[in-house]
Amino acid sequence: MTDTAGSGSRVELSIADRVATISFNRPEVRNAIDDAMRSEFQAALERVATDDDVRAVVLTGKGSAFCAGGDIAGMQKRLAAPPGEVAFTGWTRQRRLHQGVTMLHTLPKPTIAAVNGAAAGLGCDLALCCDFIIASDAAMFTMSFILRGLVPDGGGMYFLPRRVGLARAKELIFTGRRVDSKEALAIGLADRVTAANTLLADAQAWAKELSRGSPTALALAKSILDQTFELTAEQALALGREAQAICYTTAEHQAAVAAFLDKTKRQR
Repeated sequence: MTDTAGSGSRVELSIADRVATISFNRPEVRNAIDDAMRSEFQAALERVATDDDVRAVVLTGKGSAFCAGGDIAGMQKRLAAPPGEVAFTGWTRQRRLHQGVTMLHTLPKPTIAAVNGAAAGLGCDLALCCDFIIASDAAMFTMSFILRGLVPDGGGMYFLPRRVGLARAKELIFTGRRVDSKEALAIGLADRVTAANTLLADAQAWAKELSRGSPTALALAKSILDQTFELTAEQALALGREAQAICYTTAEHQAAVAAFLDKTKRQR
């Protein structure tokens, strides 16, 4: 079954075989994100978060780029505001951006960024927000904020050091240099590299593989794993106890135990 919504919009959402594919759809500007696109992206995330039929999410871009980052025309418009309003306007926009970043990062389902081309600036940040990154052999990553006189504002300063280490994250952020798919795989910026013509199919197949288990157990495990760098061992164990108590009550656990016992009984 395939459910397609948002055709012709800035963000397209399709659902097939319990995997949702969210596609940035402004190929004429290399999927640069403006305010309208940001709103559509958040709406797509809200939909998949509350749809029990969706078990995993793939994020990708239409055309030759994954996402070129923030829309430069939007930046120019923001700077044209009266001087006394620039800071507060920027703060308000950042709040909206971070709502979307948080939604993507905390989605209680596996998320995969299928990076088909350039992932620059905010585009790179959004890929890093996902649980996994699969890149095509034509992919390119750059933390290009420094080249615009900016700092990474979409989560990159949090997620990038966790993937590549602090020193390398600083080097990539301070220089804004380009990283091709081969280097991205070598340094842990990407988890897999595949051919451009099979990227989306490979990402969707991986999403199915990652989401075969209990959705309750997966969501609880993900929520704890995403905090472990900030938790003590005692805190992580405590959260694990609480999560396991919930798992004990689920239909998936009860069915799995019953199936195992029945198989053991039949093998005797």
